[in-house]
Amino acid sequence: MSIFRKAKRIVVKIGSSTITSESGNLDLKKLESLIEDISKLKNKGFDIILVSSGAIAAGVERLALLKRPTLIPELQAAASVGQGLLIEQYSNLFKKYGLNVGQVLLTQSDTTHRQQYLNARNTIDKLIEFGVIPIINENDTTAIDEIRFGDNDTLAALVASLTSADLLIILTDIEGLFTDDPRINKEAKLISRVDEITEEIETLACGICSNLAVGWMVTKIEAAKVATFSGIGMVI
Repeated sequence: MSIFRKAKRIVVKIGSSTITSESGNLDLKKLESLIEDISKLKNKGFDIILVSSGAIAAGVERLALLKRPTLIPELQAAASVGQGLLIEQYSNLFKKYGLNVGQVLLTQSDTTHRQQYLNARNTIDKLIEFGVIPIINENDTTAIDEIRFGDNDTLAALVASLTSADLLIILTDIEGLFTDDPRINKEAKLISRVDEITEEIETLACGICSNLAVGWMVTKIEAAKVATFSGIGMVI
């Protein structure tokens, strides 16, 4: 695809469902496999920016909670515990390939207030200049329900725009956008390319979800709106 051939700076969004087991705990084998692929891209000369979910999942596991909390203070506490654990895993895994990582925690206001926007962009640009892979997550310890990005899909698109990326890749447990939920309807067909996000496309997205992910397919289509408005290709 031409968007791959022309891409130099790529934002990769890793969803919760991509790096967790069915129980909701972090799956290190899945994570290590992804890191291997991403490291190959980085070592080929691509600028790689990661937007990763999973902090709350890591915190829930470490705190030995029976299930993911629903109350905001409990989610924030789990994120506080899990964020350090998550970045430690990334640091250790990327180190195997001679790569360093840097953590950047953002809230929605960081992408809408000019000074914060510029500070975030400059930090990410400098990390890339140093050969470091920025790993970005929503600052769940301070974010509240009304301003949450939604499993980081929208955040990933905003980061792609903020950093003038060429391509946004969203990794999830669904192959892409289907005509229906493929786990329920075996006749559902993968839509390989979407040139325009129409009302019909948005309606299709509402019917495809994941038990583990917060954003589901709806926020991925919303992210596509943000990315394509900025002239950035996106792959689910």
